[in-house]
Amino acid sequence: MGSEQGEVAPVRVDGARRAPRGKVEQEALDIGVGRTHGARRDSPGARRFLSRAILRGLPVRVTAVLAGVFAALFLVPDAAQASQLIARNTSSESLIVSESGKALLTYHNQGRLWRVLAWGAVGARMPSQTRHQVAFRIDRSGGWGSTGRPLWKTMRNACGPYRGPAIPFVLTACTAPDGSHWAVQRWQRLRANYGVPPWKPGHDAFELRLSHWRGPVAKLEVWLDWSYSGRWHHLFGRYTYLGKPVHGFAWTPEGDPVDTYGRVLSLDTLDSAYGAGWQRENGFLARPPDGTFCYGFVPHRLASGEVRPPGVGKRYRLATSGPGVTPDVAWEGASLHDFRPSDAGDREHEARMNALQQELAQGSKPCHA
Repeated sequence: MGSEQGEVAPVRVDGARRAPRGKVEQEALDIGVGRTHGARRDSPGARRFLSRAILRGLPVRVTAVLAGVFAALFLVPDAAQASQLIARNTSSESLIVSESGKALLTYHNQGRLWRVLAWGAVGARMPSQTRHQVAFRIDRSGGWGSTGRPLWKTMRNACGPYRGPAIPFVLTACTAPDGSHWAVQRWQRLRANYGVPPWKPGHDAFELRLSHWRGPVAKLEVWLDWSYSGRWHHLFGRYTYLGKPVHGFAWTPEGDPVDTYGRVLSLDTLDSAYGAGWQRENGFLARPPDGTFCYGFVPHRLASGEVRPPGVGKRYRLATSGPGVTPDVAWEGASLHDFRPSDAGDREHEARMNALQQELAQGSKPCHA
């Protein structure tokens, strides 16, 4: 599905090496900008199309037609069905939420001021093959597209100090009078894999994301061990929301989720063979039907023929978009030392982790031990 004119280029997963369903190890994929799983492009010059001066000089019929066209262009449902990707590389962000439950997110991007309204969604549905995930309605014109007037001028904030759970990457958050929470997060969801420099549009961009929910957020549970009899460092876990698995049902051969429920988990490594600081190691999907995932730190051969070493680092960070319009979540933890076959503690840890993987796999195949 191509991006429409005036929309934020959606995000796709390219050059995937993710194993199809039934395989035990997920391998390399590359995240780029393109076809699916993202949001709408900022639309420059929006409100000038229907300025009051222009409208006053037009016949009534023409004015009505233009108003309809305007609404179709700027009143759009969210295609991402996740914490909403609003824009990239923004500044001066602020959030207010009206008593009626409409959010106004204001920011600067591409040399201009944007006022984006969002409403109509809270939380997330559990994975379903018959219903789409919940999604915001978005008006990028500050109210012209949805109400025919600049609603942003009369909106008053009713959202108070944030009283929700801790979440990562927060710019601002608040709690509404009905007890629901709104949050704006910003992080680099798209980076080149294996610590290589950015090589396509969207790499290293800071995404601005909006969410709305009640109660707990989604949960990433992560454990570390080794695989292939201790040869490689290994990470595994599960992704859940309100105690239920988070996963999609189908994906392309390139690793693109093709429904509104799939989520790509992004794995970063700190002070690794790739260099100092946080570097992107890879990305992979939480698997149906149990929301589990696993990843082995192994060498990877690039299209150029270069072989990148295993991205074993001092620490790891796993982050992903929340289900529905819930906030993005992350896990961070220290790495393990290399496996020592003669060490009883290492052998005992590996045995426990292998047993845990078997326990977590409620329908999917466990990862390689």
